[in-house]
Amino acid sequence: MSKIKGFFITFEGPEGAGKSSQVLKLAEYLTSRGLECVITREPGGTDLAEVIRGVVKSHHTEEKLHNETELLLMEAARAQHVREKILPALAAGKVVICDRFSDSTCAYQGGARNMSMETVDYLNDFASAGRKPDLTILMDLAPEAGFARIVKRQSEGFDRFENEKLEFHRKVRQSFLHLAEREPERFCVIDATLDRETIAQKIRQVIDVALF
Repeated sequence: MSKIKGFFITFEGPEGAGKSSQVLKLAEYLTSRGLECVITREPGGTDLAEVIRGVVKSHHTEEKLHNETELLLMEAARAQHVREKILPALAAGKVVICDRFSDSTCAYQGGARNMSMETVDYLNDFASAGRKPDLTILMDLAPEAGFARIVKRQSEGFDRFENEKLEFHRKVRQSFLHLAEREPERFCVIDATLDRETIAQKIRQVIDVALF
C-alpha cells in the first residue's frame, strides 16, 4: 500500500458519467486485495451532511436558493463530512472512496455558476481542513450523452442540478477538464463512453500503480 497513512480517492465527472457504479466496483476490488475501504459521497456522507444534500438538490418553489447560499451549504456539508468521517478513516489507515468532492464545487459553483474561483478555492481549503485527494478519477462524458443515460434510469424527475440547461453542464465538463490539466499528477481522466468493465479495468490499473 501507499507509504502515507490512509489513501483518499475521489470520483468526479458530469451528470450521468457512471461514477457511482465505478465507486462500488473499485471498493470491491480493493477489499479483495485486503484493504479496508470507506465509501462515501458529497454532498452528504454523514447524517447532518445528508440533510444539507436534500436542501441543495431539491427544487424550491417559495424562494430562490441563491448561488452564494448554495456554495456555503456545500462547504458546510463538506466541513462536517471531512471532520466526522473522512479524516478519522484516513487516520485509521483506511482507503476512502468519495463520490464527488471539492473539485465538483470548483466545476459547478465556480465554473458553471461563475462564482469567484479565489473564493471557492479558499472555502474548499477551509472546509476540507486542507486535505486534498491523493487520486482523482475523472469520468469524462459529453453532457448530451450523460443526459441520455439519466433519462433512461430516472423515474422521479431531475434534481436541481440535473434540471439545469445544457450550457451549464458544458461549463461543468470544461471546468473538470481544466482542473485535470492543472493537476495531472492527481487526476486520471477516463473516457466514460467505454463499457463498464473496460472502465473498471482501467481504474484498477491506475490503482495498482498508486497502491500496490
